[in-house]
Amino acid sequence: MNIAAFQTFLAVVETGNLSKAAEQLHVTQSTVTTRLDVLEETLGQKLLVRSRRGAELTKAGFAFQRHAELMVQAWEQARKTVGLPRGFSGLFSFGCHYDLWEGAGAVWLDQIRQNHPDLALETWAGDVGELTRWLGSGLVDAALTAEPITGADLVVRQVLEDRLVQVSTVPRPMQDWHPDYVYVDLGPDFRRQHTLAWPGDETAHMTFSSSRWALDYLLQKGGSAYLPQRLSEPHVRAAQLFPVEGSPEFTRPLYLVWRKESAAIYPWVAEQDILA
Repeated sequence: MNIAAFQTFLAVVETGNLSKAAEQLHVTQSTVTTRLDVLEETLGQKLLVRSRRGAELTKAGFAFQRHAELMVQAWEQARKTVGLPRGFSGLFSFGCHYDLWEGAGAVWLDQIRQNHPDLALETWAGDVGELTRWLGSGLVDAALTAEPITGADLVVRQVLEDRLVQVSTVPRPMQDWHPDYVYVDLGPDFRRQHTLAWPGDETAHMTFSSSRWALDYLLQKGGSAYLPQRLSEPHVRAAQLFPVEGSPEFTRPLYLVWRKESAAIYPWVAEQDILA
């Protein structure tokens, strides 16, 4: 079975249609059909329900999709490593939670670039579930996350502590509830701290799972929200945002997780002060 079979399966899942997948892959529709037939025969499972209307995943297909994605990603990583241009000694792959790039992930990767100019670098952005899969499969060597990721082949260490402060687009003191308050879901530790500090049952008119999205909303529409200080501070200095007077601050630990195999190749990944 070659990698083209997995790529074809994923193309059909993405487009929902065999002919569109064929166009995307620059092959004929009969080639797509043959590859899917061989894949299903090899696995002994029906992966897709195919009809004139398109193609839909079966239960087996849904379970297989994640493995196909990991195999294709691993193949791409291997291809990049083997095809490294002259002058580079290796390829270091870094995973970063999409909400931790600014002021944290970008700083760490820049340190790597400066300290190890002989390395080619690539970055993958994802949520905790994706980072967990990528670390487990070897797609990434290390990842920055707001939740610890554990495993037999992984090492996890707290490297930073996010300060979470309430800011507003207009100067104002703290109050029990503000009609323009925007709730940002910054993870389980924040939810616990927020509930203890604000035990009321009011519901925010807007909720975001991304600090960056919440920041953009505040700057466009106005209001207040808890944001990481590393993200809000430039806008506080520019008088676009103002700390809410008397509002409690919260903290959120940030973790660096790396593969033991990767640390054997890149021992600096375990240095204690790398994000200090």
